Amino acid sequence: SLVSCHRMSAPTVWEGAGMSQLDFMHKDECVLLDMEDKIVGHDNKYESHIFCPERPRGKLHRAFSVFLFNDKGELLLQQRAKEKITFPGVWTNTCCSHPLFGYQPSEVDGPEEVKRGDVPGVKRAAVRKLEHELGISPSQVPIEDFKFLTRLHYWAADVVTHGPASPWGEHEIDYILFIQVKDVELKPNPEEVMDTKWVTYVELLEMMMPSSNLLWSPWFRIIATKFLGTWWKDLPKVRPSDAADDDDDDDDDDDYVSILLELKYS
Repeated sequence: SLVSCHRMSAPTVWEGAGMSQLDFMHKDECVLLDMEDKIVGHDNKYESHIFCPERPRGKLHRAFSVFLFNDKGELLLQQRAKEKITFPGVWTNTCCSHPLFGYQPSEVDGPEEVKRGDVPGVKRAAVRKLEHELGISPSQVPIEDFKFLTRLHYWAADVVTHGPASPWGEHEIDYILFIQVKDVELKPNPEEVMDTKWVTYVELLEMMMPSSNLLWSPWFRIIATKFLGTWWKDLPKVRPSDAADDDDDDDDDDDYVSILLELKYS
């Protein structure tokens, strides 16, 4: 059944100690959006990710995908834990999650932050989840070092891990963040991450060959096959202002990569 937006009594700091994946699904409040990436409300992760006859594409919400590179230009991949409710066991980019409603400092970016391209809320959420999932200290991934590239609009049912009648899926406007660091200490949370691997672009392409029999997240498959090669090659040139709209023409949305596809794993 539909659940109305929850009223939260006071802003709080996010905590996850002792909580299960299902607890997070009911506790964490996603930022709901219209098709123009304008905020229209919030609801928990459980309701936001249900694909059902009443909501065959779930509820459109804001997400982020972090691509963390080392000083050799290698990308850190993770394999999602089997305990994850959506897309368990699949390989994907460094960290993928959601900015949440109701916490301080705020993870909710308004139109001006998005237009400027600084999106501090999304970046705060990225720092939070890098620590929660991979044990990366916030001091090793300063907010000012993240580069916001663009936004990707997609939807995909989780048909591989949950079958053709999957009750779960993603319908997101995904904010793509790059960061390059000299070194990070990894302490993966086993309830979030099964495995990690640093890869070159050539090694990634080999891993994504059908013969590898590896499963990949739909958002990463889109990015890897359509955009990542160019972005990776230009990694030293990436700057936070690349996604910002430098003129005042609100109709100039070239930074908004809008892809709306039903994806199935090959």
